[in-house]
Amino acid sequence: MNQVKNFGEDIAKKMQAGGQVTEELKQKADAGLTQMNELKGLFDELKERQTELEQKSTRRGQEEPTEFKSAGQLIITDEAMKGFNSSSRNSVRVQMDRKALMNVPATVGAGVSSGNSLVPADRRPGIITPPEHRLSMRDLLAPGQTGANSVEYAQETGFTNNAATVAEGAAKPYSSITFNLKTANIRTIAHLFKASRQLLDDAPALQSYIDARARYGLRLVEDRQFLMGDGTGQNLLGIMPQAIEFVAPIVIANATAIDRMRLALLQAVLAEFPSSGFVLNPIDWVGIELTKDNEGRYIIAQPVNGIGPRLWGLPVAETIAMPQNNFLAGAFDLGAQIFDRMDVEVLISTENDKDFENNLVSIRAEQRTGLAVYRPEAFVTGLVTPA
Repeated sequence: MNQVKNFGEDIAKKMQAGGQVTEELKQKADAGLTQMNELKGLFDELKERQTELEQKSTRRGQEEPTEFKSAGQLIITDEAMKGFNSSSRNSVRVQMDRKALMNVPATVGAGVSSGNSLVPADRRPGIITPPEHRLSMRDLLAPGQTGANSVEYAQETGFTNNAATVAEGAAKPYSSITFNLKTANIRTIAHLFKASRQLLDDAPALQSYIDARARYGLRLVEDRQFLMGDGTGQNLLGIMPQAIEFVAPIVIANATAIDRMRLALLQAVLAEFPSSGFVLNPIDWVGIELTKDNEGRYIIAQPVNGIGPRLWGLPVAETIAMPQNNFLAGAFDLGAQIFDRMDVEVLISTENDKDFENNLVSIRAEQRTGLAVYRPEAFVTGLVTPA
């Protein structure tokens, strides 16, 4: 950036002084711009990976479990046992905490009772987490906030352009624009968990893990709602049901999946909303990445030094929320917007009577959000490989 800035200042000074910009300086400026753009792409990838690592570290929890000692170990390591051996003739009294002797941590495996301290479980550190799919829709769409339970917006539904050259004194032609008032309702996404109070008190890392999983569950449903919600009941109206069907603007013989993606971009451009990315099922994206030419060379993939999924210069979001053999291309940053009424909230309570009696806690996670699709023509959907 500093190099590009210096080149720009040199060019500006020479132009102000009436001088000529040399071809060498112009080439250096162009080379600097190219390098800066390449580094920006690399920086974006590193930033994405850093976010992913931060999310994983949050889920793992920060506490290492304390080592559990059997009764024999407690006796042997007691202060009073120091210097005591087989030749000793005196008696030694060892005092131990009953809790330390009798209680096994509440998180040990099944089959070990709380009093079976002589056969403790071999507790592995950390929590074995189930797989998570990579969320994407919120990263693609424009963010927004609202303080109401619905968002109204005017959507253009028709435009007849009759603009023309007009002779002096002649009547000017009328054009027409029609609008339709749309409403994006704010919906609540929520779920509950039950846990014992002792479990959360004795394992703070587990509470942190439950909190992270609760948030993930909401984001998972949100991702599918933004993409596939049908607008019925309490569902959001997602992008896919409103997107226009893919119709190739030009005919390409033996069109491949890669060709169809490019034709979808053309269709969006003709709707005057150039696309900013693709959404694909991971299986379909792998099929595209592994496409080879007649000599066995990869067309898209760069197995050694790839910098992230991209196709025709645009990012590709992989999500299992997208049905297989379907794609979505569109201007995500301009054609639609998220409206958050309430961000993700996780609450822990014992106010329920049964919870109080049974020493349980209720964990509730919820959020309120909506989606406004301003221009459906900005999104194109179709089959990756036609039937």
